[in-house]
Amino acid sequence: MQDAAGGTRTLTIVRQEHSLGAARDLEFGIELLGLARTGKVGPTLRTYRPAPTVAFGQRDAHLPGFEAAARACRDLGFEPLVRKAGGRAAAYHEGTLVIDHVEPNADAIAGAKGRFAFFGEMLAGALRGAGVHAAVGEIPGEYCPGEFSVHGLNPADPQHPVKLIGTAQRVVSGGWLFSSVIVVENSTPIREVLTASYEALGLDWDPATAGAVTDLVPGLDVAAIENAVIDAYAGYASLSYAHFSTLR
Repeated sequence: MQDAAGGTRTLTIVRQEHSLGAARDLEFGIELLGLARTGKVGPTLRTYRPAPTVAFGQRDAHLPGFEAAARACRDLGFEPLVRKAGGRAAAYHEGTLVIDHVEPNADAIAGAKGRFAFFGEMLAGALRGAGVHAAVGEIPGEYCPGEFSVHGLNPADPQHPVKLIGTAQRVVSGGWLFSSVIVVENSTPIREVLTASYEALGLDWDPATAGAVTDLVPGLDVAAIENAVIDAYAGYASLSYAHFSTLR
């Protein structure tokens, strides 16, 4: 639990009890990064359950089918937004857990790829601790593909992994934001809205790769996965807790 300077690393856990709305939730993560890079907050982990959202990547927004994709999202009850971090479109709703981890860091760019590997494995370990057969690595045909996505396996059907966690990172001078989305419950609407979005954008993907934790281990819920993630972070840093109002 030591930082690069040999001191003790402390991470403040802030549970956001209610969504601020799709756009505001996304904006607040960037604002939190700004607070970290200017030294107004230390290492902080914000967790929340979001409103139904499809977060498109910057490249998606420049494709001819973007407006049609956005309309399809709204028709299915999801708010289309364009995020500053990450790749292709990803969807989430109240059955998912979003984790925004910010830290001040004078040399944030240097450790970017290492953070993907480190936190990807940490999150996979958190899922394994909750009873999910999870591992790090891109699976063929996944939405918003990434080398450090976390996927899960159904022991009864190990040939068909499903994506459970997508990670993204934003690095600025003086700090970094590492965002993770864990799909825990109710994967059906996520598959539906991603199918409509990717079709409108003209992008190929395999809807069978989109799943949720409860598709693999029935009985788990967002609260259980949140506790498992925080337990995993206890091996990374000394934890403290603060009310969400302290960030506003």
